Amino acid sequence: MEEKLMLIDPHVHMSARTTDDYEAMAAAGVVAVIEPAFWMGQPRTQVGSFQDYYSSLVGWEPFRASQFGIKHYCTIGLNSKEANNEALAEQVMELLPLYLHKENVVAVGEIGYDDQTPAEDKYFRQQLELAKEMNMLVQVHTPHRDKKAGTIKSMEVCLEHGLDPSKVIIDHNNEETVQDVLDRGFVAAFTIYPKTKMGNERMVEVVRKFGSDNIIVDSSADWGVSDPLAVPKTANLMLKRGIAREDVIKTCYQNALDAFGKSGKMKESHWLNPESIDQRELFNDNSVLRGQQPKIDGEFIS
Repeated sequence: MEEKLMLIDPHVHMSARTTDDYEAMAAAGVVAVIEPAFWMGQPRTQVGSFQDYYSSLVGWEPFRASQFGIKHYCTIGLNSKEANNEALAEQVMELLPLYLHKENVVAVGEIGYDDQTPAEDKYFRQQLELAKEMNMLVQVHTPHRDKKAGTIKSMEVCLEHGLDPSKVIIDHNNEETVQDVLDRGFVAAFTIYPKTKMGNERMVEVVRKFGSDNIIVDSSADWGVSDPLAVPKTANLMLKRGIAREDVIKTCYQNALDAFGKSGKMKESHWLNPESIDQRELFNDNSVLRGQQPKIDGEFIS
């Protein structure tokens, strides 16, 4: 019997998910996640809400994940949608350096374009310069409208600012963008959504056609209709459809580790030699428990 796959979801918004999702992901083989800074669904109106959110990505959320045996990393940035509020964006830009050095922050992200406005372009470029200054990776959100042109523009701007393409992860790709991304030497990530963006059936065919080099599968699960088990489900479908096991491992584990591992902060030893689980532990007096018996090192105690 083949050993169970270890999986990484390198783009999932766990702040919007429940602990049930962490339990299910761990059971499905997910050993690590990366949570990009995101928007709430409604606009933030003051810089303090960004500060509290970023603090949760480097504090509470890593603790919560650890209680289920998952290593949590994040990317910190001003998202493209909220870059259009320039008065607030200026304050957020001053806040970013305070968080980018934190131990679980592996990149500046997710940044890029939404409607491809001048304000989005301005703050995308500023954050690319910040990434250069701090020698950090970049995670790029490509626009959902005018996808191909927006993706090419994102890469051209990165190159214009002198970034190494191998240290830039271009996310939300589809069949019409992948070759352009790979040809330019960037890392191509694919968001697997149940109804929109890429489905896992399409992802199988992408790997069959383009191979597994520099291709990453993620879920981008958030507060909308999405699936935190998209990576395990896609990995299983790939195997079922005859994709080589080594290609499944590359696209659903190794490529993400190789790409984000360049940060120096994401290491395989973090989950191969994990800290013990003790669900009696608290974070600022808070527990993940709601009356159930705590789990300690794989055992439940009364």
